[in-house]
Amino acid sequence: MKINQSVQFAVLDITVGKKDLQQCADAVMRLRAEYLFSQKRYADIEFRDNANTSYKWTGGADRPGFDRYLEKVFGSCGSASLEKQLTPVADIKEIQPGNVLIKGGFPGHAMIIMDVAVNDKGDKVFMLAQSYMPAQDIHIVKNPEKDKLSPWYEVNNEKQIITPQWIFETEQIKMW
Repeated sequence: MKINQSVQFAVLDITVGKKDLQQCADAVMRLRAEYLFSQKRYADIEFRDNANTSYKWTGGADRPGFDRYLEKVFGSCGSASLEKQLTPVADIKEIQPGNVLIKGGFPGHAMIIMDVAVNDKGDKVFMLAQSYMPAQDIHIVKNPEKDKLSPWYEVNNEKQIITPQWIFETEQIKMW
């Protein structure tokens, strides 16, 4: 259980499983893999560990096998390896759902951009989700800087994105 219960706006209805897996980078990889699995894009499901060993899903629509595959990925890959696998987003104004805020390390942290919205004036906002240590439910985080906008974050000219527990530089936004 997460000690600080004040940072989440909502919790995604996705099981954590029975092991202490699905921490921050695991949640990002899980959401990516689940999306690709649901789209039957099995050949696109691949993650790499720190030694650059590939973990590619080859089991097609086998759901129980897919769940076992994810456990293996969660045990072998993390924020440090995921950061190496992703490529930088050149401009924050170009962010898309599925992009990742990431600080690779031991510990590092990763958050996923869940949604992006644009108003008639062209102003863009985005929503972030994370998991944490120990493993816990994936949750949408609040915006600690702007209560009235929360859980949305503005795309602006600031060089930092301040989340409830981590500060990211805009250069730490990555894409698949």
